[in-house]
Amino acid sequence: MTSDREAAPHIAPIEQLAHGEEPAAGTPLAPVTLGRTRGQIAGRVVLYLILLAIAVFYLLPFFWTISTSFKTLPESVKGFVLIPHHPTLQGYREAFTTGPFDRYFLNSAIFAVTVTLSNLFLCTLGGYAFARLRFPLREPLFLLVLATLMIPDQMRLVPVFKLLADFPFFHWNLIATYQGYILIHLLYATNLFLMRQYFLTIPRDYEEAAKLDSAGFFKTYWKVMLPLAGPAIAAITILSFQGTWNDFYWQLILLQDDTKFTLNVGIARFATSGAFKTEWPALMAVSTIAIAPVALIYVFFQRYFIAGVTTAGVKG
Repeated sequence: MTSDREAAPHIAPIEQLAHGEEPAAGTPLAPVTLGRTRGQIAGRVVLYLILLAIAVFYLLPFFWTISTSFKTLPESVKGFVLIPHHPTLQGYREAFTTGPFDRYFLNSAIFAVTVTLSNLFLCTLGGYAFARLRFPLREPLFLLVLATLMIPDQMRLVPVFKLLADFPFFHWNLIATYQGYILIHLLYATNLFLMRQYFLTIPRDYEEAAKLDSAGFFKTYWKVMLPLAGPAIAAITILSFQGTWNDFYWQLILLQDDTKFTLNVGIARFATSGAFKTEWPALMAVSTIAIAPVALIYVFFQRYFIAGVTTAGVKG
């Protein structure tokens, strides 16, 4: 038996009848239902499972590091045990009583904060200059900056070492000093590139308005452009701090003094020393402390980091 809905005749719209048009005959088409098919849902589930497996693959070593830092020494060498049966802080106590890791932590903080601040000032200023100023050889100089990204650190090792061992004109020996390490990391080419690209996306109307108020180049940069470049500044802050904090290559080569060692160099010495090469809880405790600052910074600022990096690539 046909339902009332199916038996109801089709009534033409009033507008159609008012214009003298003939009403359309036939049954109206059923509304289109928007939704995912079973195949699409299955594909989405498979994709999520693959991404979950990749995430577990990358995060498992970090979980194991944190877990081992709370284990006893016998439990740490029994095999892969993710959750400690008898959690203890003995590994953290041993780490800070068998080595000057408090000093190493302070050195890492000094290098990371100083390099980050220098990059914030020099890269934002240089990025603004390359984006807005017109001066001779601007494009070749910018290409030269980008070319430094193609040179591996191993090729720069000998020239940089000789430069710091006998600094030109002053004949200073900057090996095993704070100044030597900071000097070669005052500016990261990647950060300069990101800031230049981000400033290119900002409309010139803001600068024109600043010029009407008699603002010069530096005042426009400081008062107008920097507040508008918040996402890019957050991005280079994370990149600078993370790059310096996690650096091991240059710290191992240049910091040839126990009082200047950072956490990374200290952990390497701790792991290879004969007396403590099997002290996995203490080693993982120090590694957990070394991971914590960068992880916390990224967790709290990841939204700004992603926004800054993606926006910087909009215009070239």
